[in-house]
Amino acid sequence: MSIVHVTDATFDQEVRHSTVPVVVDFWAEWCGPCRMIGPSLEELAKEYDGKVKIAKVNVDENPESPATMGVRGIPALFLFKNGKIVSNKVGAAPKAALKAWIDSAV
Repeated sequence: MSIVHVTDATFDQEVRHSTVPVVVDFWAEWCGPCRMIGPSLEELAKEYDGKVKIAKVNVDENPESPATMGVRGIPALFLFKNGKIVSNKVGAAPKAALKAWIDSAV
Protein backbone atom coordinates (compact mmCIF):
# COMPACT_ATOMS: atom_id res chain seq x y z
CA MET A 1 0.00 0.00 0.00
CA SER A 2 1.26 3.45 -0.74
CA ILE A 3 0.91 6.66 1.20
CA VAL A 4 -2.58 8.14 1.40
CA HIS A 5 -2.81 11.85 0.63
CA VAL A 6 -5.35 13.34 3.03
CA THR A 7 -7.10 16.70 2.79
CA ASP A 8 -9.08 18.69 5.34
CA ALA A 9 -12.23 17.26 3.69
CA THR A 10 -11.09 13.61 3.97
CA PHE A 11 -9.26 13.81 7.33
CA ASP A 12 -12.04 12.39 9.52
CA GLN A 13 -12.81 9.59 7.09
CA GLU A 14 -9.20 8.55 6.42
CA VAL A 15 -7.76 9.13 9.90
CA ARG A 16 -10.34 9.28 12.68
CA HIS A 17 -12.56 6.52 11.24
CA SER A 18 -9.73 4.23 10.11
CA THR A 19 -9.93 0.59 11.24
CA VAL A 20 -6.11 0.45 11.50
CA PRO A 21 -3.70 2.83 13.27
CA VAL A 22 -2.72 5.86 11.14
CA VAL A 23 0.53 7.82 11.06
CA VAL A 24 -0.19 11.34 9.79
CA ASP A 25 2.70 13.36 8.40
CA PHE A 26 1.99 17.09 8.29
CA TRP A 27 4.41 18.42 5.66
CA ALA A 28 5.02 21.05 2.97
CA GLU A 29 6.75 21.06 -0.41
CA TRP A 30 9.28 23.73 0.69
CA CYS A 31 10.27 21.88 3.90
CA GLY A 32 13.69 20.20 3.59
CA PRO A 33 13.33 17.82 6.58
CA CYS A 34 9.85 16.84 5.28
CA ARG A 35 11.34 15.82 1.94
CA MET A 36 14.13 14.00 3.79
CA ILE A 37 11.74 11.61 5.59
CA GLY A 38 9.48 11.13 2.54
CA PRO A 39 11.30 8.07 1.13
CA SER A 40 11.40 6.41 4.59
CA LEU A 41 7.64 6.92 4.98
CA GLU A 42 7.08 5.43 1.48
CA GLU A 43 9.04 2.31 2.52
CA LEU A 44 7.23 2.07 5.86
CA ALA A 45 3.85 2.35 4.10
CA LYS A 46 4.75 -0.81 2.15
CA GLU A 47 6.18 -2.62 5.20
CA TYR A 48 3.11 -1.90 7.34
CA ASP A 49 0.61 -2.59 4.53
CA GLY A 50 -2.72 -3.59 6.08
CA LYS A 51 -1.46 -3.00 9.64
CA VAL A 52 -0.77 0.75 9.76
CA LYS A 53 -1.85 3.46 7.31
CA ILE A 54 0.65 6.19 6.48
CA ALA A 55 -1.03 9.48 5.52
CA LYS A 56 0.35 12.85 4.44
CA VAL A 57 -1.33 16.23 4.83
CA ASN A 58 0.10 19.18 2.90
CA VAL A 59 -0.19 22.06 5.39
CA ASP A 60 -0.17 24.74 2.68
CA GLU A 61 -3.15 23.22 0.86
CA ASN A 62 -4.99 22.05 4.00
CA PRO A 63 -4.61 24.59 6.84
CA GLU A 64 -7.59 23.34 8.90
CA SER A 65 -6.31 19.92 10.04
CA PRO A 66 -2.88 21.09 11.28
CA ALA A 67 -4.52 24.02 13.09
CA THR A 68 -6.92 21.61 14.84
CA MET A 69 -3.96 19.42 15.89
CA GLY A 70 -1.94 22.41 17.14
CA VAL A 71 0.88 21.82 14.67
CA ARG A 72 3.59 24.45 15.22
CA GLY A 73 6.50 22.97 13.24
CA ILE A 74 6.87 20.49 10.42
CA PRO A 75 7.39 17.69 9.77
CA ALA A 76 4.93 16.83 12.52
CA LEU A 77 3.99 13.18 12.86
CA PHE A 78 0.90 12.05 14.74
CA LEU A 79 -0.10 8.47 15.44
CA PHE A 80 -3.83 7.83 15.69
CA LYS A 81 -5.35 4.67 17.08
CA ASN A 82 -9.14 4.22 17.25
CA GLY A 83 -9.53 7.85 16.16
CA LYS A 84 -7.43 9.30 18.98
CA ILE A 85 -3.87 10.64 19.09
CA VAL A 86 -1.67 8.15 20.97
CA SER A 87 1.71 9.67 20.14
CA ASN A 88 3.34 12.48 18.20
CA LYS A 89 6.79 13.67 17.24
CA VAL A 90 8.18 16.74 15.48
CA GLY A 91 11.17 16.83 13.16
CA ALA A 92 12.96 14.48 10.82
CA ALA A 93 14.27 11.14 12.03
CA PRO A 94 15.99 8.20 10.34
CA LYS A 95 13.79 5.34 9.11
CA ALA A 96 14.85 3.03 11.98
CA ALA A 97 13.78 5.65 14.55
CA LEU A 98 10.44 6.22 12.79
CA LYS A 99 9.83 2.44 12.71
CA ALA A 100 10.70 2.10 16.42
CA TRP A 101 8.35 4.99 17.25
CA ILE A 102 5.49 3.40 15.29
CA ASP A 103 6.13 -0.04 16.82
CA SER A 104 6.14 1.39 20.36
CA ALA A 105 2.75 3.04 19.82
CA VAL A 106 0.91 0.20 18.07
